[in-house]
Amino acid sequence: MSAGLYRASQHRRSRALLALLLLAAGSATASDAAAPTSDRYTELAEVIRVTPERAAPRLAALEAEARRSPAEQARYLTLSCDLSHRLGKHEEAVRLCEDALQQGRQAHDDSLVARALLSKAYAVFGLNESVQSHQLVWEAERLAANSPDGDLRVLVLISSGESFAEEGNFPVALNKLQGAVTLARQHGDPLQIAIALKSLAYLYGQMREFDKGFEAVAEAEKLAKQIDSPGRLAIFKTTEAILAVSNGDVARGTKALLAALALERDIGADAMVSNTLVNLADIYLRQQDWRRALTYAQQALDQAQKLHDDSLAATARVNVGQAYLGMGRLAEGKKHIEEGMDWYQRSGNKPDQQGVLVEYGDALERAGDLAGALAAYHRERALSNELFETRRQKAMMELQEKYEADKRQRQIEMLRQENQVKSTEIDNRRLQQRVWWLLALVFALASVIVGILYRKVRYANAQLEEKNLELKQQSARDPLTALYNRRHFQEFMRSHQEIERRGASTSGDEIVSAMFLLDVDHFKHINDTHGHGAGDAVLREIADALREILRETDMIVRWGGEEFLAFLPAVPRGSLDEVARRLLVGIPERTIDYQGTRLSVNVSIGFAPFPLIAGAASISWERAINIVDMALYMAKGHGRNRAYGVRGLAGLDQANMDEIEQDIEKAWRDGLIDLSVVTPPLPELRMAS
Repeated sequence: MSAGLYRASQHRRSRALLALLLLAAGSATASDAAAPTSDRYTELAEVIRVTPERAAPRLAALEAEARRSPAEQARYLTLSCDLSHRLGKHEEAVRLCEDALQQGRQAHDDSLVARALLSKAYAVFGLNESVQSHQLVWEAERLAANSPDGDLRVLVLISSGESFAEEGNFPVALNKLQGAVTLARQHGDPLQIAIALKSLAYLYGQMREFDKGFEAVAEAEKLAKQIDSPGRLAIFKTTEAILAVSNGDVARGTKALLAALALERDIGADAMVSNTLVNLADIYLRQQDWRRALTYAQQALDQAQKLHDDSLAATARVNVGQAYLGMGRLAEGKKHIEEGMDWYQRSGNKPDQQGVLVEYGDALERAGDLAGALAAYHRERALSNELFETRRQKAMMELQEKYEADKRQRQIEMLRQENQVKSTEIDNRRLQQRVWWLLALVFALASVIVGILYRKVRYANAQLEEKNLELKQQSARDPLTALYNRRHFQEFMRSHQEIERRGASTSGDEIVSAMFLLDVDHFKHINDTHGHGAGDAVLREIADALREILRETDMIVRWGGEEFLAFLPAVPRGSLDEVARRLLVGIPERTIDYQGTRLSVNVSIGFAPFPLIAGAASISWERAINIVDMALYMAKGHGRNRAYGVRGLAGLDQANMDEIEQDIEKAWRDGLIDLSVVTPPLPELRMAS
């Protein structure tokens, strides 16, 4: 699975102030006591980065000295925040950073405030709040712009570049990270240069410029050897592995990870060792070397339990389970994967849980357990729809908050103007008492002001009405594809109940409505291989294809994630198979040029006429969509790139309807439902002359 290498890339977010690696990181020594406090802070930051479990005693030794001034207290609290974050205690880390910010502001030191903001950003990122994390980084960058602390300026440039990269703004990210490398070279600190090069290499990997990425990480590794920093060398080796695997060079990635593991074990960096073991299990899973994958996954699980790292243990359990599935040991594989997924569910980590479900389904499908794979895909789809709805509601709330803020600002401005008018009137009354002959002039001036205010109020009301219309339109449309969203379709169906009560004839020439539910095949592979930008481009292209293939009167809906729904009013019942065939042919014919790569996708389809008749009565539109969804997953389970259509239902009671919804394929075999199968036509072969 991809969880291992993903965890490795996440660790790059914990950016701390860096110095030469201390290998003897166990407890405070006499040399520690003799060193200046600032030097010990610098050294301790590196210990926290590489071996956080050994840093607590050293940090505790500085507590008494840190109370001497707000500045030293701010530095001490910032390191405490970094340590808590490294140990996975992100909420505690946020509280410590807030205390550090208070002390830094009390000391009137922008550099200390900037450091505390960066550490808070990393802790907030650990709580999956990436937007807030980025804002904190950029605030720190503004404060550090004129700082005399060169190390800090390099650090904020690296953090800013990585934040822009995480938002997909690669040009700005590249400019920031190249600036960080240049500034580090000017300062001449080899470790600073190496750290900046490592982040630049990772960005080149995201941009798929792998040659430049390998060149940058090779220089970083050379510098780590030069300053005798095995901990940093292990980190750079992991970066090299991520680049190699992304470039398809699995052998190089494996070699780099094994080198990193040896270095980490030499210095006793247990947390890094456990992460690398997960990565090695992941990379052997990619190679389908199940026995080695199982060996490293089990070692990772043992290490995670030793460190009491539940997140890492969950990932390791999933890797153990996938290895067992690959070896054909289905019961053991399912047991371990479900145990790992239980932690994801309890922790509320739904995005990771969704990714595990997709990989679980793929592994079961490879192992021949099609029923289990279908169940996993159903769970993933339900979670995907839930996440999609959550993101949509969050976007709506943000838009509403922005609208309310604009409205409040206009009200404040109007109140300010009203107060100004009142003040003017009071002044005019005083002037009237003193200079009565200016009364006419004052009255004219007041009339002009009232007229201006009246026009402004009318303009504000017009703007308010325009914003209301814009908000109503946005609530009905999907922001990515401009198609209708699920909520609009549900409101449409509830307000058009007469659609469900049309005739019950099954004649091929009968005019009916129809529902088509489409799902993009192997969409996760596109996101994993080419990035989420490519996935978004594919979804927009499919939306354009649906507008072109279907009629203007047809309602096209982004149903959720990579699923689309088409509602066709007034079509001949006998034409539904042909519509499905046009969709199966028309969508793959569309290609997308994305960063030099031509992409094309297939879809699987479930469809049915509407109203859907069971005996003498039609079933509800919600239940009809559920049956169409079951037909879609039959298309998925029978090879994808095909359509299954519901022709009709036998006279059924409630129990039989439940049976169809639970296992449509069995119901088809038992004659409870009549299905049609539509596949795209084979390409024509030309006879040799």
